[in-house]
Amino acid sequence: MVQPLAVNGKALSRIRLFLALSRTPHGLLDMATPLFCALVWIGGFPSIEVGLIGILTVFSGYTAVYALNDVIDYRFDKDKMMQDRESAASEGYLDSILVRHPLAQSLLSYREAVVWTLGWAVLAMLGAYLLNPWCMAIFLGAGLLEVGYCLLWNVSPARSIVSGGVKTSGPVAAVFAVDPRPSALFIALLFLLFFFWEIGGQNIPADWTDMATDRRFGAKTIPVRLGPDLAGKIGFAALGLSVLLSPAVFLASGLAPSLPLLVLVLAIGVWQLLLPGWKLLTRRGRDQAMVLFNRASSYPLSLLAVVLLAIALRHLGFS
Repeated sequence: MVQPLAVNGKALSRIRLFLALSRTPHGLLDMATPLFCALVWIGGFPSIEVGLIGILTVFSGYTAVYALNDVIDYRFDKDKMMQDRESAASEGYLDSILVRHPLAQSLLSYREAVVWTLGWAVLAMLGAYLLNPWCMAIFLGAGLLEVGYCLLWNVSPARSIVSGGVKTSGPVAAVFAVDPRPSALFIALLFLLFFFWEIGGQNIPADWTDMATDRRFGAKTIPVRLGPDLAGKIGFAALGLSVLLSPAVFLASGLAPSLPLLVLVLAIGVWQLLLPGWKLLTRRGRDQAMVLFNRASSYPLSLLAVVLLAIALRHLGFS
């Protein structure tokens, strides 16, 4: 009876490494973004069939894209970790909940990582095609942008713009999954909301946590290339635009939000984005960068909770 338990334990450990490769805890939070976008646009729930296919596709897509990042960045990450163990583990950092960069730490083989990535990518493409062929095209475009983002690591800080394009692909595709002809205005507002959220709440603070190591390796990230002062200002400005755009997205949607709901949305943005962003701007510490990254990562989940609350209140007869 002991041996099967040992085998199961080893299998679970391997699964944990693959989930770490795809940064699954972060990916699960990111899944809230397309779910929020789909629900807020139609002001309710899609059919059960669309919902189930959509959830599986979203999970597959994020699992594949995050793994692709580590596959493309394998050499960079391996060299960084050989010289700086801080890159392997950062206490309190969302992306280190399981194991940070298990491929670069040689806990997984390159072949295993590629097969894992391709498998989820194929599943994501199939699901995206079933929802709407445009969704599959958007997913493929996001994959190409992710490759470009990785290759620009030591080339230009403009990689942050590419990162914004990657993170907005899921939200946009989700809208097309539930409505083949959505409002152009809504799509534009949605794109800008999550573009600026990604720049200020994800990309800059994530690169900030690796700034010391990145300097030694000649990275061209915003914090390294432009310095902490300007990076903090750019990040905070991006967060401010994201917070201001959030009520506009609700107003352009099919949800017909009330004034208290819009105030709640703004309050959430202030708490989860602006306050930690201001602390990073003024204190410029690595710890503040990790706090901003972690709190901003749950921002889409908070927006999803607001939408679910609004839908529930409407069904209960409240306006």
